[in-house]
Amino acid sequence: MKLIYLSLMLLANMTLYSQERAVIDGVQGNKLSLKECMEFALENSAKLEIQKTEVDNARIARRDAILAAFTPSVSAGTNVYNNYGRSVDPQTNTYVSTTSFSNSYSVSGGIMLFNGFEAVNNIRISKTSLRMGIDKETLMRDEICLATMEAFYNVVYYGELSKIVAGQLQTMQESLALIRRQEELGVKSHADIVQAEADVADMEYNLITSRNQYEDALLTLKDVMFWEPGRELEIDWDGVKNQLCPTIEADLSELSEFAVENNPNVLVAKSAMDNAALDMRTAKWKFIPSVSLNGGWSTSYYTYPGQSGVTSASFRSQFVNNGGEYVQVSLSFPIFNGLSRHSNLRKKKNALKRTIAEYNMAKRDIRAEVARAVQDRDGAEAALTQACKRENAQEQAWEVNVKKFGQGLISPIDYRKSSDSYLNAKAERLNAQLKFSLKNSVVRYYNGVPYINQF
Repeated sequence: MKLIYLSLMLLANMTLYSQERAVIDGVQGNKLSLKECMEFALENSAKLEIQKTEVDNARIARRDAILAAFTPSVSAGTNVYNNYGRSVDPQTNTYVSTTSFSNSYSVSGGIMLFNGFEAVNNIRISKTSLRMGIDKETLMRDEICLATMEAFYNVVYYGELSKIVAGQLQTMQESLALIRRQEELGVKSHADIVQAEADVADMEYNLITSRNQYEDALLTLKDVMFWEPGRELEIDWDGVKNQLCPTIEADLSELSEFAVENNPNVLVAKSAMDNAALDMRTAKWKFIPSVSLNGGWSTSYYTYPGQSGVTSASFRSQFVNNGGEYVQVSLSFPIFNGLSRHSNLRKKKNALKRTIAEYNMAKRDIRAEVARAVQDRDGAEAALTQACKRENAQEQAWEVNVKKFGQGLISPIDYRKSSDSYLNAKAERLNAQLKFSLKNSVVRYYNGVPYINQF
């Protein structure tokens, strides 16, 4: 009867590892979900903050390009001049040696009427640069989210693995107590106890290893999230562990074309190609004349404080009478400047060829990535299905062997093999589940769903 009681106690407690759960989950604070971890990483990323400043600079450059194309440049100036020696009298245009004082004012403005559509091209380039900056920011956000997801899944895997190992250790410790009791009853020998103690020691070593792997994965997640290293981080993995998003049934060619047209990496390459084409057009137009319009107004005031008996006109009358205006239209013909325009045009053509090649390479890379992502997703799904079947079979076999071991029908070695097989099956099923979730998220990303919106 005592033997049966101990066997039933072994079955009732084979999933008892609540103490290990408290060690891994943490002790205080709210747990962060995967989406919250992504949001925290995005909010605290230094690289993303730098890219945001680049986008803001692109907006400023676009504004400046628009103003330069449609608004004139205006300047105003004034000066005060006091002369103590020989100077020219502005009224008689003769030299005098009397102290004089003068004051002048001027306002001028100009606008480029035509310079080979450079202003228009600059507006287009600035617009494309802004779009490219936004696409780079989007790409960087996606990369941060993907890195956070991978680190998060590693924490989930090693955390769950630690709990699985802790549960197996609990079971083996109870089986060791059972063997010791059976030795007292004469059912088991001392060799069985030695083997059971060795199995417990091995499982304790596996538990320490899995804990260390968990801590290392958690440290990696903190680094990806820009989390303070000394600050406690608790994550909520129950939702992710049980979440299996439905697979996307889409034609591979359609999915590839959608990714080519919408993926930020390709859009950045396309914007660079468009800018290179505009730069080359601007370089071509450098060979034709440019036309500009300028105008201005100026006036002056003169007086001779060192000449007695001479009274100068009032400031008001001189300000009005000395005023003058001018309008100027300039036509500039480029003739020769050391072949710099020819060299610049050739460089722009080479830059265009390079960006075209990079754009085509980016499209090929995306198509290859999409094909690989779909293949990896399908393979991970098949592996997950088989891993679930294997886990169920190993669990049933292990439950049977637990009963047999309690009744003394199998040896400790066979029981250890059954326990190891069940442990490996649970770990492989969890690994297959997380791998499928990651691969499926990548496919959904290429289908237009950002990583952060998938959870």
